[in-house]
Amino acid sequence: MKPLVGAANETLMAGAAVMEEVVESRAQRLKRIERIAIRMFGVANCLISIGSGGAQHTRGERSMEALESAFAESLGFPADPVFVRDARENAHSATIPWVVGPPYVRFYAVYPITHQQTVIGSILLIDYAVRNYLEEDQQQLSELALLVEQDLRFDVLQAAYLEVQRQNRQLRRDSMIDPLMGTWNRAAIVRSLGIELERCQRAEKPLSLALVSIDDFQRHKLNFGLHISESILIKLASRLRSCIRPFDALGRYGIEEFLVVLPGASHLVIQAIAERIRAVIMTHPEMINEQTVEISVCVGTVSTDVFSNASADELINRTEHVLHAAKIAGANCIIHATPDPV
Repeated sequence: MKPLVGAANETLMAGAAVMEEVVESRAQRLKRIERIAIRMFGVANCLISIGSGGAQHTRGERSMEALESAFAESLGFPADPVFVRDARENAHSATIPWVVGPPYVRFYAVYPITHQQTVIGSILLIDYAVRNYLEEDQQQLSELALLVEQDLRFDVLQAAYLEVQRQNRQLRRDSMIDPLMGTWNRAAIVRSLGIELERCQRAEKPLSLALVSIDDFQRHKLNFGLHISESILIKLASRLRSCIRPFDALGRYGIEEFLVVLPGASHLVIQAIAERIRAVIMTHPEMINEQTVEISVCVGTVSTDVFSNASADELINRTEHVLHAAKIAGANCIIHATPDPV
């Protein structure tokens, strides 16, 4: 399982990337419809404009595409179809700069694109010669507009579906996180152990566990109250993260216990990490009510290169057993699981 650091940002970035793909795909589909319209009607060009984004063409400052797009913007999104045989003879378009000057538009036809009975765009046919417009042409253009509208509805549905998927992923992730510690919760860290154990077995690599428990937590809770004792746990979780690798998994296993899953770590590695954890916690006392409070932990560890055929449940049981033994031995203690004597 991935570390939680940056998880929210990763989710937002993933959602944004998906939406960019949807928009890019829409632009490609609209360009395809434009090419179909050009062949169908035999016109010089077809421009599909949606919303404030304007026509779907890339614009150079004086390119033909820029001039045609500027002409399209000047027409806006009419509520009803517009068919102009000769733009020079039409009262509305006779003085438009792109009719009297480059690119010298003559014929144009505009058909509205609607969504939920609101005009949101248009299909524009452009030609540079006078053309007659037949009734069957109007019917075909209306069918093209319907095709665009259906395509846009598909995008709306797809975007809604992707948003639901993103929210569901976030909900699932939230359900696996301890809300106080920001670590994996018990169910998630146990699931992580099962996944990593299978991976390590397939790769013939070791895996180690460390179960860490803060000493005298109930005494801290009685002396300082719930809020301060929980803040001690939060700082403990942060220091645990600093002692392990980015790809190791950390989860809250009990009220004051944390389980660390270390794929690829041998019994020698986990012994060194456990000692690092013990030393880091011990050398960082807490200042509470202007009083220095010593904090220590007990740690129980187990490794699959000592227990090669152990299941996930057996590994957890052994860490619980040695952690209990460490607590009995006294505070600030580490015990590593070893095979039972024959």
